[in-house]
Amino acid sequence: MDSEAMHDELDRRAAGVADQVVAWRRHLHRHPELSNREVNTARLVADQLRALGLDEVRTGIAGHGVVGVLRGGVPGERVVALRADMDALPVRDLCGTEFAAEVVDADYPGGPFPVSHACGHDCHTAALLGAATVLAGVRDRLPGTVLLVFQPAEEGPPVTEEGGARAMVAAGAFADPVPTMAFGLHVTPHPKGYVGYRVGNQYSASALVRILVTGEQTHGSTPWQGIDPMPAVGAVLTGIGQLYRQVSAFDPVTVTIGHVEDVGRFNIVGQTVTLWGTVRCAEEPDMAGVQRRLTTLAEHSAAAYGATASVEYLQSVPPVHNSGPWVEAGLPTFRRVVGEERVVETGGTLGYDDVSEFVSRFGGLYVMLGVQDAALDAAGRPVPVPGGRGLVTNHNPRFYADDDTLVTGVRLHAHVAYDHLAGTLVPRDAG
Repeated sequence: MDSEAMHDELDRRAAGVADQVVAWRRHLHRHPELSNREVNTARLVADQLRALGLDEVRTGIAGHGVVGVLRGGVPGERVVALRADMDALPVRDLCGTEFAAEVVDADYPGGPFPVSHACGHDCHTAALLGAATVLAGVRDRLPGTVLLVFQPAEEGPPVTEEGGARAMVAAGAFADPVPTMAFGLHVTPHPKGYVGYRVGNQYSASALVRILVTGEQTHGSTPWQGIDPMPAVGAVLTGIGQLYRQVSAFDPVTVTIGHVEDVGRFNIVGQTVTLWGTVRCAEEPDMAGVQRRLTTLAEHSAAAYGATASVEYLQSVPPVHNSGPWVEAGLPTFRRVVGEERVVETGGTLGYDDVSEFVSRFGGLYVMLGVQDAALDAAGRPVPVPGGRGLVTNHNPRFYADDDTLVTGVRLHAHVAYDHLAGTLVPRDAG
């Protein structure tokens, strides 16, 4: 079978599994699980992969990670790793569908939390299960090996736990066989069926920051008898707005404090206040400088009020980098799958994704898949279409994804896998 006939076969099989992919997605959406707690999601994935008769289904990797190994029936040395993330977010589900989640995790550290797939990982998992089904059906014609990688804790595990992509690598998930390419996709508020790519950093570098401000506890009626950490916290929060002026405006950075946690009650000057946040840098070399300035700001602001501050940076994630040669190699595949006019170059983002741990080690690509009621304006920016559901960003409680687009994700995974194994999706210098 030549490549054109194989591509047609992949598309035919993808269409055949489309309804099942939608069913998987809706089930996963209704039953979301937080990072490092993906017990039932991993069980569903492993059961489906075993039913396909893969050569191996490895479970319990870095918590609840699952890797399926599909060895093709045609000799080949290449190994493609297709990745989907499985975890959900501590966000209410207001997407408005009949399969909206009503899950509350009462035991998660810092909880209880409402839980939802407000980032679209249900779509990623369902699409990769569909691709696994498609590729297993043509395994006798695959010239190499496919690794089907279902990753836990992409959103970041609790700070006292290990997890995510780096932990999967450390656990030996890719030691045998070693990938020659990693590929993944992320659903996003772009026009349905569009593929967005970027040469360079598709996603930013990221780190979690924890700032502990310590004063001296006393009664609220006698603040002069203690040291109130709250004014120092206010100074830190205000001062963060000036950090942007200390780095180049041409390379975006952001510092966001998303959670403030104190210990006490309304009539007590508490001992400690903890700030939790995230540092993002479009260019990884800027990270050290931003962290140094943030640490100085926190320590000196606290000292000005007689308090102290300690700053920790945790869960660092490198940027997702799509190199020019890999993009050049992948564009013909993307254009075949969705049409040339639907493959568009996107701007940068200060979002992060730890798929970077795979792409940076093994080479490969990470792209965006549009799933919302949108069109592109004259400047190439997504805008809502009249009568649609609007544009809703990932992590918003109202985030939504169109089920009809999931089959496009299946096809992207399947075509990328076959093209890489067949030797047509490889950088020129890799032969």
